[in-house]
Amino acid sequence: MSSFNKYGIAILVGLLPLCAGASVESSLMAVQTKLIGTVLPLGGMLGLGFAAISFFMGSPNATQHLKLALIGAAIGFGGPAIIDFVRTLIH
Repeated sequence: MSSFNKYGIAILVGLLPLCAGASVESSLMAVQTKLIGTVLPLGGMLGLGFAAISFFMGSPNATQHLKLALIGAAIGFGGPAIIDFVRTLIH
């Protein structure tokens, strides 16, 4: 493949979002919104559910599971507030 073809393909791929009217920022913002609004709280709830099952089954590590699940839930549900706080510190 000639050097023109390699560079031409790279330029074409680089300009495709621009030609389509899409931006990388909006795509990343959509992923971030989905991650913060859906995945993190779901992970927190799953962690709390696992800790509850561990506690009711009489596991000796149940208190440790509960502590970690509470930390995970705080991070999961507080994700938007944490990100807004960091954004205000940066700007």
